[in-house]
Amino acid sequence: MKKIALVTGGYTGESVISYKSAAMIFQNLDKDQFDVYKIDISPKKWFYTDIAGKEYLVDKNDFTLTIKNEKIQFDVAFIALHGSPGEDGKLQSIFDLCGIPYTSCNALTSAITMNKHITKKVVDDIGELKLSKSVRLFRNKKPEISQIMNQLSFPMFVKPNSGGSSIGMSKVKVEQELFPAIQKAFLEDEEILIEEFISGREFTVGIYRTNGIIKVLPITEIISSKEFFDFEAKYTPGVSKEITPADLTQEITSKVVKIATEVYEVLNCAGMVRVDFILKQPSDQFYFIEINTIPGQSENSIIPQQVRASGKTMKDFYAEIIWEALNYSTK
Repeated sequence: MKKIALVTGGYTGESVISYKSAAMIFQNLDKDQFDVYKIDISPKKWFYTDIAGKEYLVDKNDFTLTIKNEKIQFDVAFIALHGSPGEDGKLQSIFDLCGIPYTSCNALTSAITMNKHITKKVVDDIGELKLSKSVRLFRNKKPEISQIMNQLSFPMFVKPNSGGSSIGMSKVKVEQELFPAIQKAFLEDEEILIEEFISGREFTVGIYRTNGIIKVLPITEIISSKEFFDFEAKYTPGVSKEITPADLTQEITSKVVKIATEVYEVLNCAGMVRVDFILKQPSDQFYFIEINTIPGQSENSIIPQQVRASGKTMKDFYAEIIWEALNYSTK
């Protein structure tokens, strides 16, 4: 039986989502195949809690546990930690040094995709994928509002350059809203990105690799009652409507599947990821929003919705993800 470190928690506000993801994954891991240890990564300590409530600290030198004089060495790490240090490549680097396979993208890809500006530069070569105009700002350099307005048109999105769950993100329609939105984003990150708003339908595509083959899950359309798909819309039931599979023609579906697969390949992704697009209206042009390399796994999260729509069980899907990580590491 393979020993699994189910890694959750984290150092950011997204930790609350990580715990929900880990609970869902734990519930759906096949206990006949896997011996699962839920590892909590917090700023103060890394630890495992047994069923009696006793805590055991992780040895950070080799990412092991010692329980009743038995040293627990993990066969694979299932990363369910959103934000840092699980989504930015830091944990992946530790697992690489310790020789532990993991279920996500490697350290380099994770670091690149955590940076929205650099990610856009990498995917810019994909022929049928469009990118909105954008400006990157740094905290230590005072922003020139006039220069931003000369380069971009309203409405605009102001967001942290790194991070997820739409934390620190604002939609700006007039000049007076721009500086407060910049200040809000800088509370979350030292770099921020300002992008032109693209009007259209929003879609998100789940992608994973199994037996070395890239597969695309049924596509989801997101219809939010808010101005955009913000933190509340993502995690508050009823605020957004998610339609899986999306109502798209076969031609448009084939196009976005091809684009999403190319994004996965160009960024050298592994495990399951989710790529968000805007289909500009009226056109058949897909605009890249972002990629999420540790997508949410709570009961109502999008990847579980897509897996169920594909006809798979979550138990089988998670098993595929784990075995792909194990097999990939031995190639």
